[in-house]
Amino acid sequence: MARTMKIVLAGGGAAAALALIAAAQPSALSQAQAGIWEISGAPGTRSPIRQCVADVASMARFEHRSRSCTARVLKDSGVSVLIDYTCGGAGFGHSQIDVLTPRSLRISTQGISDGLPFNYVLQARRIDDCPKSATVTRH
Repeated sequence: MARTMKIVLAGGGAAAALALIAAAQPSALSQAQAGIWEISGAPGTRSPIRQCVADVASMARFEHRSRSCTARVLKDSGVSVLIDYTCGGAGFGHSQIDVLTPRSLRISTQGISDGLPFNYVLQARRIDDCPKSATVTRH
C-alpha cells in the first residue's frame, strides 16, 4: 500500500509539473506584465477599453474573452507569438501578438465567433497596475 501511494504521489507531482510547463507564458510575452491594459481598435467601440488583465497571452482570445476556450501556441519567436484557440460551439480564432515594447502590443486576430467571421487588429498598451481590490479579468 505504501509503495502504491508513493507511485501515485510521484505521478501526481509529474502531472503538476507538466501543467505548470503548459501554463508557462510564451517567451515573446515574458516581459509584458499583468496590469491594466488599454485596448483600442475593438469593433463597435469608439474609445479604448481599459481592463485589468492577469494573463497577457489571454488577449489573443479578445473576441471570445467571455468564453471558455482552449489555446495552443503555434509559434513563439521571442518578439511575436502565434496562438490558435477553440471555444466549442462559440467559435475559434487565430491570433498573432507582436511585442512592440514590454508595454505595447499589436494583436492581429481572425476567426469565427457565434457563426460569423471576424478579422481586426488591436493596439494594447499597459497603463498601470491593477488595483489590489480589483477583480482580475482572465478572459
